[in-house]
Amino acid sequence: MNAIIVSTLLGVIMMFVSWGTSNTKLQRNIGLVGMLVLILANIAQMNGWLSVNFDTKGMLAFNAIGLYVNTILFTITFIYLWINGEEIDKIGNHTADYYAIFFFILCGISILTSFDNLLMLFIGIEILSIPLYILTGADKKNLFSNEASLKYFLMGSFSTGILLLGIAFIYGATGSFHLNMPILNPATNLPVEHFLMSAGLLLLFVSMNFKVSAAPFHFWTPDVYDGAPTVFTSFMATVVKAAGFVAFIKVFEVQRIALGQNTWIIILPFVIVSTLLVGNITAVFQRSVKRMLAYSSIAQAGFMLFALYGNSTFNNEALILYIVAYSLATIGVFAVLIKMKDYSIESFNGLAKQNPALAFLTTLFLFSLAGIPLTAGFFAKYYMLNAIFTAGAGIWLLVVAILFAAVSVYYYFKVVQAMYFVEGAPAIHPIEKSYARKLWVIAIILLVLGVFPSLLFNYLYF
Repeated sequence: MNAIIVSTLLGVIMMFVSWGTSNTKLQRNIGLVGMLVLILANIAQMNGWLSVNFDTKGMLAFNAIGLYVNTILFTITFIYLWINGEEIDKIGNHTADYYAIFFFILCGISILTSFDNLLMLFIGIEILSIPLYILTGADKKNLFSNEASLKYFLMGSFSTGILLLGIAFIYGATGSFHLNMPILNPATNLPVEHFLMSAGLLLLFVSMNFKVSAAPFHFWTPDVYDGAPTVFTSFMATVVKAAGFVAFIKVFEVQRIALGQNTWIIILPFVIVSTLLVGNITAVFQRSVKRMLAYSSIAQAGFMLFALYGNSTFNNEALILYIVAYSLATIGVFAVLIKMKDYSIESFNGLAKQNPALAFLTTLFLFSLAGIPLTAGFFAKYYMLNAIFTAGAGIWLLVVAILFAAVSVYYYFKVVQAMYFVEGAPAIHPIEKSYARKLWVIAIILLVLGVFPSLLFNYLYF
């Protein structure tokens, strides 16, 4: 509850800050201090030091994993704002308003990691989504940004309608919005399949696939990610996507039995393979690095869907590591991309000669996304593959995942090839030493987790 209350209050405070001062640096610093306060408030509840509790009537349930995921997502958001703060200042005239939006999004995330009721799932998704439509269209003079915002709004509204219809069906079948409310056979006291319940869960499954941009419900993602201001795209593709997956898994680790085992083993592999296929194959043919990363995020969603197999501690570890590795590497790549005057692959030609340090950092981030050893991305993919293997999903799915991981190496290495093996004169915006040092911080974290991934899980077993 600490995170929900504090993030809401900080969002309101940032709106008053925007009204009270026009100093963008001061607004940015207040926002960063607010993020630290939010992280500390969540850690306080996680450790039982100071917790504001209300009777939520069974609508929210705070557990160790949910609070830990909160801490991770808040920390990633802090790193994102710390690196990109000055770039955010350049979009519009009211920096504090953007920080207010971020805090409201984090409030939605806090609900999605702790909901125990389908109505709270809906509220959390809407609190998360509506500010994102604003961020997508923040570059008001850019027609692509306006178009992306409209597409995002329309697709988001459509998927929310599907979500609500699914919730209505589930309520019709069970008479309750509670998350853990399957229909039981009086004789065996085991969950049984029910038409309305199955239909509602299928609609929820479709809607959540929209939210995390899994195929075949991904078609809004490339245009929205490409059209949105680049500085916001990295946040949308990382923290927001991770929160969607946490909610997705939270619903179906409880309710997939009610959906029916036969249905589950058909639709989940279909969505995973479709997502890996569409994301990876389409990314191969992109000439814009930003659009390539958009399709890459779809492919990464395919790997994250493996966490839906089974319900074990290992699955939780795999998801947490994947969230951290993918988010930090993506934020790093986009931070480099922001400094490029052109987003085409050709714009990276000869970057290694002009700026060796920047080329090395870009290579490291891409290596982590590709899952190359000694980076956090390697163990992230290993943990995910091990999760489906131990869940007995089938060797064929494991082979498909490895093949598509190999395909991803190809399109990530196209950028590396352009930097190191093609002559050119890349056009780069000036890069301050402080900005470069921040990129090195991300790189060091990825390398440390690439050698000691268990550091991320130690808290869970204290």
